Amino acid sequence: MFFSAKKNFVIVLTIVCSTGIFGLDLTDLSYNLADKFYSLTGNYEGTTGFRSLLIPSGGRAESLGNAYTGLADDISYIDFNPAASSILENTEISLFHNSWIADSAMETIAATTRIKNLGLGGKLSCFYVPFSEYDSFGTKSSSNYYTETTAVFNVSHNFHPGYIFKGLAVGSNIKFSWRGMPDYSDKTTGKTISGSGLEQSALAFMADIGIITQFNFFKFYNSRESNCRAGVSFSNLGAAITGFGGSIKFDDPLTTSAGIGFSYKPLRPLTFSFEFRQPFDISALDEYQIFYAGTGFCADITNYFSILCGFQLKGANPRFSLGSEFEIFKMRFNLNYSLDLTSSLNPVNRISVSAKIKLGDKGRKEIRLKVDELYSYGLSLYADRKYDEAIIAWQEALKLDKYFDPAREAIEIASQYSSMLKLIQDLTDYNNEQE
Repeated sequence: MFFSAKKNFVIVLTIVCSTGIFGLDLTDLSYNLADKFYSLTGNYEGTTGFRSLLIPSGGRAESLGNAYTGLADDISYIDFNPAASSILENTEISLFHNSWIADSAMETIAATTRIKNLGLGGKLSCFYVPFSEYDSFGTKSSSNYYTETTAVFNVSHNFHPGYIFKGLAVGSNIKFSWRGMPDYSDKTTGKTISGSGLEQSALAFMADIGIITQFNFFKFYNSRESNCRAGVSFSNLGAAITGFGGSIKFDDPLTTSAGIGFSYKPLRPLTFSFEFRQPFDISALDEYQIFYAGTGFCADITNYFSILCGFQLKGANPRFSLGSEFEIFKMRFNLNYSLDLTSSLNPVNRISVSAKIKLGDKGRKEIRLKVDELYSYGLSLYADRKYDEAIIAWQEALKLDKYFDPAREAIEIASQYSSMLKLIQDLTDYNNEQE
């Protein structure tokens, strides 16, 4: 298994690196697409602050074209639907690196866990851009970094889960972002003015709200898991302040948006995801901002290797992504390549990588297997007309999983049969006594 995964990784890495080395020159394609999709450019694009909130951390979500609000099946949920932490199987810790344009990058560390129907998570990300200052003679006078750092705290709960209806998960993120502007130099002396960048720095307070549910629809395989998910989320609800060291004031509006997503798994190895998202300005809802949408596809080649691809239409130019996921021991890696026609006038070939450590499911799988065993044993007793013993077996199953509806329904049916047989036996005994 290890060598197969390693071989797949080498193949994918070779393809991706080859693509990056030759640097696809698709400038003409970019301009042609821009002409075709020009109508999808809004009048207020680029007027919001903290734009790093729109940059994906990388990983599975970006490989699927950021169509993740209605899927959210790993730790990337934090950026798309905060409700999903209460329905994740595994405790996870992840590291992300996403190379962006102009030598900028996004670094992220995230963690999530689930306690029964309660989900908890957190994320710390930092976006940074090299910043150089030049004097009037064109000589570099100073260099530093422009940064945007975001901390996220997540909590969610899955209400009324069951065997058929998996419940309705509701969750929220609390977010804090800091925009760090580097200090600039005095035009006369050329010396860096300590604290001069603070006035243009900013602090943002935000919240995300999301819901997600699971159900079955045209399912062509046997599994406890539902094959469809639907989710809704509101992202970056809040405001930012700036002018520290001077006059405190509100900063530019945040990148607030509302999204709806859907995922469908017709067969066990295939997953499709779709998403529609509408940006808006809380303080000026009448200012027009164009929607964007994405779709993704995942094929599980083996239990430890998957191929993913995605498409996102955002503004006048689209974004294409191709990625792979592979698992070695308890670690799952994602390597993603994006042909990004949205970030600049020229097409950008980008690569993102992520590493996810799976720390187990707190025994949930083992409990499910035990419940299934007790349920099957109860069915065999029921077939032998040992109704009372069958009921005891199903009651033991419910002690392990009180949401296991088949056992509850079986107990009700068996109790009815047992009562009916007892009534028949009593009538028979009564008739025998009369004779």
